[in-house]
Amino acid sequence: MRLLFIYIVLTIVTAGNLISANQASGSIRGKVVDANTSTPLEFVNVVLRQQGVENAVPLGSITDEDGNFILSNVPLGNYILQISFIGYGTYEQDVSLSAGRSSVNLQLIYLSEDTQTLNEVQVIGMRSQMRFEIDKKVFNVDQNIASTGGSASDILENIPSIEVDNEGEISLRGNSAVTIWINGKASGLSADNRAQILEQLPAESIERIEVITNPSARYSSEGTAGIINIILKRDRKAGYYGSAQAGVDSRGGYNASANINYNSGPLDAYASLGYRRRERRGGGFSDRMNYNETDTTFLNQESTNKGHNGNIFTRMGLTYRVTEKDHLSLSAFGMFGNGNNNRTTDYLSNAPGSYTNSRRIALSDNDMKGGNIELGYKREFKEDHNIDFTASYNKWNMDETSIYDQASLFADGSTVNSFQKQLRDINSHNWEFQIDYINKFHENHKVEAGYKGTLGREDSPVETYSGQTEMTAVFDNTLYNRFLYNRDIHAFYATYSGKWDALSYQVGLRGEYSNISTRSPGYGESKESVTPYKDDYFSLFPSAFLSYTLPNDNEVQINYTRRISRPWGGQLNPFMNITDSTNISFGNPYLTPQYSNAFELNYIKNWDNHLLSFSGYFRTTDDVIQQISYRDGDVMKSTFQNISQTTSAGTEIVSKNNLFRLLDLTTTVNLYYYKLDGFTYIPMDGIDPVTGDGQEDFTWNVRMIANIKLPKAYTIQLNGNYNAKQVTAQGYRKANYSLDGGIRKSFRELSVSINARDLLDSRKWASVTSGAGFEQVSENWFGGRQVGITLTYSFGNMKPKRQPNRQRENNSSGYDSDGEMM
Repeated sequence: MRLLFIYIVLTIVTAGNLISANQASGSIRGKVVDANTSTPLEFVNVVLRQQGVENAVPLGSITDEDGNFILSNVPLGNYILQISFIGYGTYEQDVSLSAGRSSVNLQLIYLSEDTQTLNEVQVIGMRSQMRFEIDKKVFNVDQNIASTGGSASDILENIPSIEVDNEGEISLRGNSAVTIWINGKASGLSADNRAQILEQLPAESIERIEVITNPSARYSSEGTAGIINIILKRDRKAGYYGSAQAGVDSRGGYNASANINYNSGPLDAYASLGYRRRERRGGGFSDRMNYNETDTTFLNQESTNKGHNGNIFTRMGLTYRVTEKDHLSLSAFGMFGNGNNNRTTDYLSNAPGSYTNSRRIALSDNDMKGGNIELGYKREFKEDHNIDFTASYNKWNMDETSIYDQASLFADGSTVNSFQKQLRDINSHNWEFQIDYINKFHENHKVEAGYKGTLGREDSPVETYSGQTEMTAVFDNTLYNRFLYNRDIHAFYATYSGKWDALSYQVGLRGEYSNISTRSPGYGESKESVTPYKDDYFSLFPSAFLSYTLPNDNEVQINYTRRISRPWGGQLNPFMNITDSTNISFGNPYLTPQYSNAFELNYIKNWDNHLLSFSGYFRTTDDVIQQISYRDGDVMKSTFQNISQTTSAGTEIVSKNNLFRLLDLTTTVNLYYYKLDGFTYIPMDGIDPVTGDGQEDFTWNVRMIANIKLPKAYTIQLNGNYNAKQVTAQGYRKANYSLDGGIRKSFRELSVSINARDLLDSRKWASVTSGAGFEQVSENWFGGRQVGITLTYSFGNMKPKRQPNRQRENNSSGYDSDGEMM
C-alpha cells in the first residue's frame, strides 16, 4: 500500500512540475492525407525546426489513425514544418506563431507517392493503444500481442478498469452491472449468455474496446457501471487486402482464420471465417464450517475440471453508396460451436446423518449457435447533418446436456448412489430498431435525437431424469421447469451540445418505457394457464456534461448521469440449479430494477509524448441486487434479492508515457471506496431471516501495459495487474494478481507472435462468505500458465488507382475517395 501512495505522490508532483514549466506558447495542427485518394495517413513523421537558430532541438510528432497531428507548447517564432512518410515525397512549409496568431490549423496536407521507392519499402508501426474522447476511453487492441490467439475475454482482462472472473463474468470499476455491446448494439448479448459468447469470440476479430463509464442520454441507460463496446475489425482502404492466421498453444488448443476486404468505387465489402478450439483446465476447493447450538460440523470439497470448446466464427458485410449522400449497408456475423466439461468433486463431512465422503462426477455437453444480421441506411444532408436508421435481428440457442453421478459413503459403512440427467435448452431472440438524427446547425451548436426499440423473447425449458443409476433414471416432474421471459423497451432521447469560448457543454434527456413479463410453468402446465409476473414502468434519465479547456493543453470535464440495471433472466428464473447438490442456486422473479446516480470529474493533460488523467467519481445505487446465501439443513442455498443501497466513490489515475521512442507505458491506478448498507432478507421457504451488517471498504487496483519496440521489427508487450481485497455482501474477495507477455517479429508480409498467459500461474479467485450459522472459504482457478505461437500472413493490393482532377477537386469539399465525410 505504501508503494501505491508513493507512486501517486510522484505522479502528481511530476505532473505539477511539468504544468508549471509551460511557458506562453502556441500550437500547430493539421491532417495528412494521400494526394491521390484523400485517405488519411497514419504514422507520418512530423518535424518542426526553428528558423535561424543553429543546433535547436526540433519538435516532433506522428499522425494518428485519422491522419491528424498536433504540436503543442510551441514557443512563439518562425519555423519550418517538415512532413515525411516512407513511400511518399517530403512536404515542407513555413509556419509562424505570434501573440496574435498562436494557434495555426493547416487543414489538409497532401502527400504524393514517390514511385521510385514505393515498391521497395516496408512500413511497420503500432497505433497508440489508448486515447481519450469526451465521453469514453478507447483502447486499440488489434495489435495486442499478449492476447493473440485468445478470446474477447482475454482481451478484456487486460483493459484498465475491467475485471473478468473465473466464470467469465465482467465488471467495470468493481461493479458487475455493466452493459456489453458489439459494434454499438446489444447484438443479443445478455447477462445470461455473454460469458459464453465472449469466451468464444476470437481476439483477432476485435479492433478496439470503448469504455464508457458515464454514458450520455444518447446511449442506452442499461448498466449502472457503464458500457463496454467491442468494435470488430473492418478497415476502409482502397483496393483489396486481407490476412490469414494460424496458431497453437501449449494446452493443445489451436486456431485458424482468414479475412478479406474489398473497396472499389461505391462498394465496400468484407468477409472473414475462422475456427478456434480451446482446451480448459481448472479446479478449486471450498471449506465450510457449520455452527449449531450443540456442535460444529464441516463440509469440505475439492474439485478438478477439464474440457474443451470449438467454434466457427464468421462475419460478412457490404456498404453501397447509392449516391454521395445515401448509403445502404448489410452485415451479419454468426457463431457455431460445441463444448464439453468434466468436473469431479470430492466431499468430506462430519455432519450427523450425512455421508463421511462422497464423489460427484458432472459431465456436460453443449451446442451453441447464433448471430446477428443488420440492415442500415444513412442519409448525409451535409457535414455533421445526417439521419441513420438500423434494424437488426439477433438469435442465440444453447442446448446443454448435463449428467450428475454421485456415490456416497456413510459412517455405518453403507453406500448410496444417485444419478441425474438434465436437458436444458435456452432459446432467445430479439429485434432492435434504432434511428438517430444529428444536426450541427452551427459551428458551436448541435442537436441529436432518436429512438431505440428492443423486443426480446426467451424460452428455456429444463427436463430432469433421476434415479440411482442411468438405467433406473426416470423423468422427474418435480424438477421440470420452463422459463418464459419477455422484455420490451422503448426509448426516446434528445441532446443539445454547444460551445462558448473554452467551455463545451451537453445536456440530454432519455425516456424509457419497460414492459417485463415472466412465467414459469411447471410440469403439465401450459404457459396460458400460468399467471405471468408483470412489471411495467417508465423512467427518465437526464445527463449533463461540461468540459473546459485550460491553457497549455489542460482540460477539465464534469458530468452527471442517471442509470438503471434491470434484473436479467438468470436472476429472475426460480428454477433450482442442482449441479452441486450441497450448493443449490435459484432466481427470484420478484426482483425490481436498481437505479444509480453517477457524478464524474475528469482532468486531462497532454504533452507531446505524455498524457495524465485524473477521474474522480461518485455513485449511489438504490435497491441493489446481490446474491444471498443461507443454510437449509446441510444444504447451502443462494438466490438474488434487492437488499439495500450502496455508495461508491473513487479516483482513477491514468498515466501514458512514450519514452525514448522505444517504450510505450500505460499505467492505471484505481482507488475506490465502497459502502453497503445493512439488510434483512426472509427466504421464501420460511426459515430464519438472513441478515447482513453494513459494510464499507477502501480498496484499489493497479494495471500496467508496456509495449517495447526493438530494432529488426521486434515488439515486446507485458501486461500486469493487481487487485486488492474487496468486500462483498456477506464477506470479501481476497487479493489477486497476474502477468501476461508476448513478443512479435514482423517481416514483409508475415509476422510471428509468441505469447504467454498467466506467467506467474497466479490467476486465482479466493473468497470468504459468512452468514447465520456458517462460514465458508473457497478458491477457484481457471486456465493457468499457457504459451502460444501465432503466424499471420497479409496479402493484397492497397495501391489505389489515380483519380481524375475532377474527383480530386470534389475531395476538397470534405469527402474522401469513398464518398465518406472526413
